Order: sequence, then C-alpha cells, then structure tokens
Amino acid sequence: MPHVLDIRCPECRGPAIFEFAEIVRIRRKQDVPFFQNHRLLEYALFEGSPGAGRWHGAIFYAGLHAQGVSALARLPDGYSPADWNHSRYWYRTHGLDTGARVCTACGTRRKHTLRWPADARFQFVYRGERLWAFNRESAIALRDYIESGERKRTRWASFLLHVPTAFLTAKARPEVVKRLNRMLQG
Repeated sequence: MPHVLDIRCPECRGPAIFEFAEIVRIRRKQDVPFFQNHRLLEYALFEGSPGAGRWHGAIFYAGLHAQGVSALARLPDGYSPADWNHSRYWYRTHGLDTGARVCTACGTRRKHTLRWPADARFQFVYRGERLWAFNRESAIALRDYIESGERKRTRWASFLLHVPTAFLTAKARPEVVKRLNRMLQG
C-alpha cells in the first residue's frame, strides 16, 4: 500500500490526504526520556513478536508538519531526521494503520487511524462488491485497465492484478468505467 492515500475527511466528507506515520526504534534506553518529551514525536512502547519482548519507539506524523521530517532537529547521537522517511517500497515496518490526515476542503490536520477501504476517496459498490483505488493516479490506471481489452501492465500492475472479475467483464465495463469517470471528475 502506498505511504500516501486519498481519503474522505470524516468531518466534512471532502477530499483529504492520509499519510502513514513512521516509527523508529529507540536503540538506547537512555534516549527514551528525550523522545518522551520531544514536541514533534510521540513515544510508545510496542509489543514485539511472541518471545521478542517490548521495544521503545518514536512515532512521527509527517502530515501534521508542513516541513516533513526536516522539522526534526537536534536528535540524540545516532539518529537522523531521515530515519523517519518513508521507505521507497510500499512497506510499513510497524504494520500500524495510524497516520495523519490533511483535509483540502476544511483544512483540518489530525491524527487518523485508517479504516481501509472504508476511508478510500475513490470507491463504489457494484453488484455487491466494493471497488477502490489508493489515489487519483491509481484510479486512472484502474479505469484505463478496465476500459481496455488488452490489460496493459503499468506501475500499478500488482494492484490491478487483484481487481475482482465482477468489474472486468464486458457486461460490467460500461457501468464501471462510467462510475470511475464520475469519481475522477469530482
């Protein structure tokens, strides 16, 4: 799943951006008080996998800060603001569905727990099945994929390979493409 998603604001139902939080493991016990008191980071104690024990983490919600990770300064030795950058892969080391949302309609910036795909901005139900897209770019790729009989591979290939058959049939194609176009116009 991408690190940044298009969602609907739960307050005004307008378009919003959700960005996953990043967590860095606190490596030295003596650094814990620093991270517990940092004004831009949130401290948490995490449960490891069974038998692995607990670990201390510092959570950064980039979406709450216009400067992103560059807002982090004066960290203890061995830590860098870049430690809180998103991976170049669609992978979250922590597996949590927490992050920040920024609404482009009402302007709110808040922490948010993602409920996917219920929060997806680009989604609809067709014949009892939900079709959703991560963001505008993936919604366009989805529309083009469904509209085309050739099913060309794009950078969204792994996402498109999991589109349920109900949306890919020749009978469904006109209605599904029409709904996707309507969502993309809004």
